[in-house]
Amino acid sequence: MHRVIRLLALSLLAVTAYAGRAPAQAAATIAPNDRLVAQGIPPIPAAVADAVGRYTEFRSATLWDWHPTRREIVIATRFADVNQVHAVRFPSGDRRQLTFFRDRVLDARYQPTAGTYMVIERDVGGGEFNQLYRFDVASGSATLLTDGKSKNDLGPWSRDGTRIAYSSTRRNGTDTDIYIMDPAAPSTDHMIAQVDGGGWTALDWSPDNTSLLVLQYISVNQSALWIVDVASGRKTQLTPASSEPVSYAGGQFSRDGRAVYTTSDEGSEFQRMRRIDLATKASRAVTGPIKWDVEAFRLSPDGRTLAYVTNEDGIGVLHLIDAATGAARHTPALPVGVISGLVWRRNSREIGFTINSARAPRDVYSLDVARGKVDRWTESETGGLDPATFVEPQLVHWKATDGLALSGFLYRPPARFAGKRPVIIDIHGGPEGQSRPGFLGRDNYLLDELGVALVFPNIRGSTGYGKSFVAADNGVKRIDAYHDIGALLDWIATQPDLDAAHVMVTGGSYGGHMTLVTASLYADRIACAVDVVGMSNLATFLEHTESYRRDLRRVEYGDERDSTVRAFMERTAPLNNVDRMTKPLFVVSGANDPRVPKSEADQMVAAVKQRGTTVWYLVGLDEGHGFAKKKDQDFQQYATVAFIRQYLLGEMQ
Repeated sequence: MHRVIRLLALSLLAVTAYAGRAPAQAAATIAPNDRLVAQGIPPIPAAVADAVGRYTEFRSATLWDWHPTRREIVIATRFADVNQVHAVRFPSGDRRQLTFFRDRVLDARYQPTAGTYMVIERDVGGGEFNQLYRFDVASGSATLLTDGKSKNDLGPWSRDGTRIAYSSTRRNGTDTDIYIMDPAAPSTDHMIAQVDGGGWTALDWSPDNTSLLVLQYISVNQSALWIVDVASGRKTQLTPASSEPVSYAGGQFSRDGRAVYTTSDEGSEFQRMRRIDLATKASRAVTGPIKWDVEAFRLSPDGRTLAYVTNEDGIGVLHLIDAATGAARHTPALPVGVISGLVWRRNSREIGFTINSARAPRDVYSLDVARGKVDRWTESETGGLDPATFVEPQLVHWKATDGLALSGFLYRPPARFAGKRPVIIDIHGGPEGQSRPGFLGRDNYLLDELGVALVFPNIRGSTGYGKSFVAADNGVKRIDAYHDIGALLDWIATQPDLDAAHVMVTGGSYGGHMTLVTASLYADRIACAVDVVGMSNLATFLEHTESYRRDLRRVEYGDERDSTVRAFMERTAPLNNVDRMTKPLFVVSGANDPRVPKSEADQMVAAVKQRGTTVWYLVGLDEGHGFAKKKDQDFQQYATVAFIRQYLLGEMQ
C-alpha cells in the first residue's frame, strides 16, 4: 500500500501519457468526508481536485410548477449540497431559494388556486422512502403529511385545488395503494383504492373531481389504465386485456371529461398518442404512424391544444396540435436537446419545459403558443467554462453478433489530442433507459483535459427503438445484451482514432451490472472497470431489493424462484465468475440504496479481494441509489479520475 501511495504522488511529476502535459506537484491530499467510507483507495492528491474543480461547479434547473396566479415558476436547483425549491419571478430572473433542508427535494407543486402553499416530496439519505409535506411559502414552515416511514409518491391535484392524490406503501410496505387528502386538513387523509402490486400511480382527476385516472405499471411492455371512483373506491379497467402486452404511459382527462388521452404502443412498435372514449372504451390514434416514441404530453387546461414530445434518435422534438382536429400548430425552433417536464400555465397559452443538451445543463424555457415566443427562464452556470467548447456527440452504429442493429453516442476529445485515444464505455441503467445526447457535467473533464473518448451505447433492452427492441433482453435473453458489449469492443477496434488497447467500462445501476459482466466476460479486452451501484448477482439482487419493486423487476430479469432462470442467473453472475476478473475494479455504493442494496457491492468487493485483484471501494453512508450530495459526488469524481489516470492512462507505470 505504501508503495502505491508513493507511486501516486510521483505520478503527478510524470509526463501525462495521453494528455501531453505534466500534472502539478501535489502539496496535499484530499480525504473523504466523515460520511464516506473508502477501502483500498490510496490518498487522492489535492492536485487532482484542483484540476477537476471547475468541472464540478456546474448547476442545472428543472421546472416543477407555475404559480397559479402569477407568471412565476418554481424549479429544482442546487446552490449548496442538494437540490432545493427555488422561485424564479420572470425569465432570466434570480433564483430565490425557498427550502433549506439537509436532504434533497424531489418534487414541488403549488396549491393550484391561490398558491399560498406547496406540497413537496422529499426523502432522507437517498433512501427513497419519500414523504409529503405542506410547505407554507410565506413562513417557510413544513408540515409532514404522511406517516414518515412508508414510500409515498405525489400525484395530481384535484381541479378545484382542495385535494391531492398520491400512492403509498403504508399498508404493507409492498403495494402502492391510492390515497387522497386535503393538505390544509391532514386528518382528511384516507385510502380510496387498495391494490396489488407496486406499480400503481394516480395520473389525473376528472373535471368534476369524482374520478381518478390511475396507471397500473407491470413492465415497460405492459401496463393498464383504470378509473377509480373517488367516493366508493370502485376500480374499473379502462384499457382492454390483450393477448399481446400493450404499454400505456401517462394519461389525462379531456376537458369535457368524456375521454382520456394517453400514449400507447397498441398496434405499433412505438408509443403514439391515443384518445379513449370513456363511454365506449373505443380507442383511436391521435398521432399518425411515426417511427419514434411519444415520450411526454400535456393537454392545455382549456382542452384545445395538445403538446407532445417525440424522442427522435435521442433528440426531443416538441409538437403542438389542435386537440379536436389533430391539425398541427406552428412550433418555433427550440435549442436541440432532450425536452422534459411539460407544464402548462393555467391561462392555456404558455407551456414550460426543461431542455438538456451536450453544451448546456438542464435549463427552463417556456413557449407562448399564441405568439410563438420562446423565453429562457434560467441559464445555468458551467463553472466558468465556455459551454460552446463542449464536445457534441456523434451518433454511431454497429452490428451485434446476431446481426441486430445497435447504436450509441460517441464523444471524441478535441483535435489537439493526437493519436489513438483511450476509450470509456458508459452503459446506462434501467435497463429500460436510453443514453441520450445530454450534458456530460463532470465527464467533460475526461474529454477536455485527459483526451479520453466516451461511448454511450444503447444495447438491446434500451427504450426509444421500439417495443421489440426493449423486450429483446428479457429473462434468459439477457445473454445477448451481454454480448452486445463484446460487439461494441469489436467496433472500437475498427476505428482508426480509438485505442482498443486502453478501454474502461463503467455504468450505474443496471449499467453497473453490465460493467461487472463485461469485466468478467471481456477482461482481456479492457484495462479497468468502475461499477456504480450495480448488481453482482441478479438472483440475490431480486431477493433483497425493496419488496414494492421486486415483482416489477422480475418481469424484466426473470423470476429467480424458477429453477431454470435461477440457474442462468447464477451461471452468468459476475460474483460467480470472479476468477475471470483480472483487471482493477472500482466499486461505488450507497448504504441506503433501496433498489440495489449495498450487499450486492459488499459481496462483489469481498470476492475480488479474496482473489487478489485490485479493488477500490467507496460507500456513501448518507446516500442511496447514486450519490446525490455534491460533496460526496465531488470525492467520487476525484477518486474516479485518479483511478482512470492510474489504470486506463497508465500514468503510474
